[in-house]
Order: sequence, then C-alpha cells, then structure tokens
Amino acid sequence: MGLFGRRGVVPFRSAGELDAMAAAGAVVGATLVAVRQASKAGVSTLELDEIAEAVIRDAGAVPSFKGYHGFPGSICSSVNAVVVHGIPSKDIILAEGDLVSIDCGAILDGWHGDSAWTYGVGELSRDDEELSEATRLSLVAGIAAMVEGARLTDISHAIERGTVAARAKFGRHFGIVAGYGGHGIGREMHLEPFLANEGDPGQGPRLVVGSTLAVEPMLTLGTEETTIEDDDWTVVTDDGSRAAHWEHTVAVTEDGPRILTQRPGSA
Repeated sequence: MGLFGRRGVVPFRSAGELDAMAAAGAVVGATLVAVRQASKAGVSTLELDEIAEAVIRDAGAVPSFKGYHGFPGSICSSVNAVVVHGIPSKDIILAEGDLVSIDCGAILDGWHGDSAWTYGVGELSRDDEELSEATRLSLVAGIAAMVEGARLTDISHAIERGTVAARAKFGRHFGIVAGYGGHGIGREMHLEPFLANEGDPGQGPRLVVGSTLAVEPMLTLGTEETTIEDDDWTVVTDDGSRAAHWEHTVAVTEDGPRILTQRPGSA
C-alpha cells in the first residue's frame, strides 16, 4: 500500500488488493439491498440493524461499525432530519413517507467496504425524491472525478458542481452539510485524507492508480448547519429539514473510476 506520508499521494492499493476490497464492498452492497427490502412501515431501525448484521456475518465478514468508538449498531440508520450516524433503535419505527439513509460497512479478510443509500418507505414526497436524486447525482459527479492525476479537491469541487447542477435541474436549493465528507479507506475504515464535499479544485494530494476513497455527499432541503444529539452520535439538521446521504467506496484505475461497493443488480 502507498502511504499518505509519501508526499502528495492519496494512499493506493495493488490490483489484487482492490479485488479484495471489492469483495468486502459486495458484502456491503448485498446488505444494503436486504435492508432496503425490509424497510417497511411498522419496522424498527433495530430490526433493520439485526438483518444487516446477519447478512454481513453470513458472508464471513464483520460489521465495521459495531463497536467503532463505542457505536452500538452494524448500520447507521438515519431517518428524515437525521443526516448521519443515527443509532438503530426499537423505538424508531418506520412510517410511510419516511426518508431513510442507511450507512453500512463490512470487513472481509482485513479490508473495508463502506457505502450509504437513501430511499423512501413507500411513496416519497416530490421534495424528498428530488433531494435524494440530487445527492445521488452529486455522488456520481464526484466519482467521475476520481481519475489518475487528479487532485483531492478536484473531487470536492466536482461534488459541489454536481449539487449546483441539481439545484438548477430541480429549481430549488439543496444545502451541502457543513463539516462532513468522505475519507480514505483500506485496512481501516477511516484513513486520511478527509474529502470535503465542496471547495476549489487543484489542491491536496494527487490521485494515482489504486488510490481509494469513500465518496459521500450529504445534502438537505434547508440548512447546512447540524447538531450532534446527546447520544454523541446522531447528527440532525438544525432547522428540521430532511437530509440524504449517498456513498460509495471508489478506486482509481487505468480504465477510470471503479466502484468497489456495487449492489446486486446495479449497473
């Protein structure tokens, strides 16, 4: 593995190591699909967490999140105004029209995969549909910027431009959540460098073949400001507006960006 200390380069992996990360990522993708299928009105987020842990462990993997700095769940289940890091609970019961963001990580053979997906319980409002789609489009824009020779903030800028384009597409404002973003990933879930979701291009370490990052835009229907609740985990929007979170683990290859957290049936 390349080291971040090797000046100016985002950490990189060999082709075989990327395949190992993709195997971990496939477990994450399958878990997200299983959780989404179970996300019905009347189901608790704790039940979703139990499904996720079972899928991960049945695949011979280990949940990345469980026990991470004391986090109790195998997924982060963030509903409506919760941006990220929602703790699964028997007391949080899904209802029709809820906007759900599930963040999931798995370790397989020492390698991490990390991905998040926002979707609705039943039918979403038009506002929430546009919010989730804007976040997905911002993710797509960021992934497209993960090419050999790019600088770290080229990705940040691409995510921001994706959000700006989505604002124009839907004719509305989406807030880019302040202070949160993506990260390096490999044999640990969170590695340097931090990847902001906005900023000027052309700065930071350079991407090389094999560089891996978790790209994860987070948008809201209102404010960019958030507060961490008393549980020291749950991040909520200050104005109560709904939030969406999309994430993939991505590698730079000679043939362009490679998504390492593919979901079953995805293109």
